[in-house]
Amino acid sequence: MNVAESIWMAVDAVRAQKLRSGLTLLSISIGVFAIIASTSITTSLQEAVSGQMASLGEHSFLIQRTPTLTFGSSWRKYMKRKPISYPQALEFKRLMGLDAIVSISNTNPGFTIKAGNESTDPDVALIGIDDQYFTVNAVSLSDGRTITPHDVDFQRPVAIIGNDVITKLFPSISGSVLGRSITIRNQLFTIIGVLETKGGVLGQSQDNRVLIPMTNFVKYYTWEWDQSVDVSVRAVSRDALMSTVDEAIGIMRALRDVKPWEENTFELDTNEALSSQFSGFSTALLIVAWISGLGALAAAGIGIMNMMLVSVKERTREIGLRKALGARRPWIIRQFLVESITLCQLGGMAGTIAGVGTAWMITMLFRSSGMSDITFAFPWSAILFSVVACTMIGLGFGIYPAFKAATLDPIEALRYE
Repeated sequence: MNVAESIWMAVDAVRAQKLRSGLTLLSISIGVFAIIASTSITTSLQEAVSGQMASLGEHSFLIQRTPTLTFGSSWRKYMKRKPISYPQALEFKRLMGLDAIVSISNTNPGFTIKAGNESTDPDVALIGIDDQYFTVNAVSLSDGRTITPHDVDFQRPVAIIGNDVITKLFPSISGSVLGRSITIRNQLFTIIGVLETKGGVLGQSQDNRVLIPMTNFVKYYTWEWDQSVDVSVRAVSRDALMSTVDEAIGIMRALRDVKPWEENTFELDTNEALSSQFSGFSTALLIVAWISGLGALAAAGIGIMNMMLVSVKERTREIGLRKALGARRPWIIRQFLVESITLCQLGGMAGTIAGVGTAWMITMLFRSSGMSDITFAFPWSAILFSVVACTMIGLGFGIYPAFKAATLDPIEALRYE
């Protein structure tokens, strides 16, 4: 019997025993699906986040009250820390002097912005910034000007808005919106700039935001001593990054009265550290998905062996006839191993199609929700691994039924009813 005939018999067995075969192939499909879909999705997210972090600059870092990424129950410890107040941040900026460029900012989500009879949904991020914000952060304008030191010092009611806000507030205006007014909680602001369109990161739109001077933000939209601010620092060069980090830690510890034996009461994150944290998180998810997938494949292997044993029993007379006509043991072993591998590959094929399709749909969903920089990562390595894994499962769990078939006594097999 040739390989093609063995493959056809395996397909025929699936059609003959639809329920039993379907459940076994479903288990294989689930395992392959978990491996392929998780690999593609995590790869796409890692590439998107790494690109975003790289765009922030190689020699910048962020000082804030809590870590950017927090996992588990450790957030309770961070929430007990005293806020980094605006006056404290101003003193830090003064002490850093010319050794680095320092920007102070703060963000509050959930604002409704109004202009005339139009208003946005209550999901706009309001950001208080200073005059160095655009220098330290990877933010640029498509129109207008940035916020100046005078805007901050004199609390001028000026604002820079993103494209999502423009679309909602000025749907009928095709030209520039500079000079027009918007209202934020009964406070009137004049638009002086428009942010360059950036899309989103992890589902958060970078264009649904409004930037105002930090002093206005502190005065109207937060309590100066209760709300913690973020401090962004840009070293003069990449070589000076580590020395700038050490200096910043020393100044901040002194300002927050941290004793030499105590740990920092603030977090300092570089772009590389943030990328590493996200990479570790996504890798952990990937490992869990792979373990689950491999567990499903192992369970499916037992089902494959059961199917093959039943097949051996049902075809006992056929096996006896083949042996009586001169079929050798290696031929029979090969026949049943090919059938076992074919069954595994059928389930793997279904899991591959489902995994790739689901990963593509989730990627498109991310793009439609604002993550315009995310791209679909075709999981070649995971597909290759799945093919090899299905082959090994077919061999490993099919070897016993194959040997059992090959060692049947031809006379006893021919007598089997």
